[in-house]
Amino acid sequence: MWTLKELEREIDAIRERINRHRRALDEYFVKRTEEIDLATVCACAQEPLLFVGPPGTAKSDLVVKFVESLGLGESDYFEYMLTKFTEPSEILGPIDIDLLKQGRFMRRTKGKLPEAKVAFLDEIFKSNSAILNTLLTIVNERKFYQDGEALPVALRMLFAATNDIPEQSELDALADRFIVKVETRPVKDDHFSELIDAGIMNEVYKATGQKPWARGSASFEDFLKFKRYMDLTFGEGGSGSADRERWFPREVFAEFRRVVRTLETEDKVFISDRKLVKLYKVIRTRAFLFHGGAVRTDDLSLLGYSGN
Repeated sequence: MWTLKELEREIDAIRERINRHRRALDEYFVKRTEEIDLATVCACAQEPLLFVGPPGTAKSDLVVKFVESLGLGESDYFEYMLTKFTEPSEILGPIDIDLLKQGRFMRRTKGKLPEAKVAFLDEIFKSNSAILNTLLTIVNERKFYQDGEALPVALRMLFAATNDIPEQSELDALADRFIVKVETRPVKDDHFSELIDAGIMNEVYKATGQKPWARGSASFEDFLKFKRYMDLTFGEGGSGSADRERWFPREVFAEFRRVVRTLETEDKVFISDRKLVKLYKVIRTRAFLFHGGAVRTDDLSLLGYSGN
């Protein structure tokens, strides 16, 4: 694993490649800068991102292009639309019958979620309780149980989508894991001709097998290195307060606290203790990615995407 000293020598180049990557990807969409920026920040922080919006608003297309631009292999990406009838074997892999005869409950996970590095789960809240419980373990602990043994999963980036977030208590735990949620809206009313032009070119690319966005300037490894660098800098100084004193100016931190309290008291946005810590880390990640320094007031705009 990379050391802090090794990463310090190349982190500026990594930042530049990732930022060039998100700007280049933006060229293939109409008014999706907000979603692409959030997807990039969440990928750097390895925190899941939830797209909320009606069908046909580029949710899956954005994720697919994002993944293809990283140069990942086909088996590294898992995509599935969930329903209440989805079986665990469709997501996790079928049970190995030969091993079952020997008394072992094992799944064949090749090509399924436990072995994917990046995943997109459409209509995630429509899944049944058996799948929801497994997803909670994978998202929160990055573990998957095989024959009673907890094994690490390969998953590093998770994107999910839903038409809306149902108000059902059994879904609260999963919804809380998505600390960043972005609403995807139709853009045709204000960008009619641009949408037609971009859509036609997408059809041309599909018909001719072209993927110009796949010539991304950042690799999957760049994102892993960025996350590793952030983890190591969080630990510099030996305490969380040391990180805050260096990277989160007091006046901005006070504003951070004020906005969180306002969201909870006025907008009834529930922010758990776990979610608060993760929001801090994602805001720090955004600040370092976008401008390479301490958190500024504009970085707190990410709190606007923390709604229930």
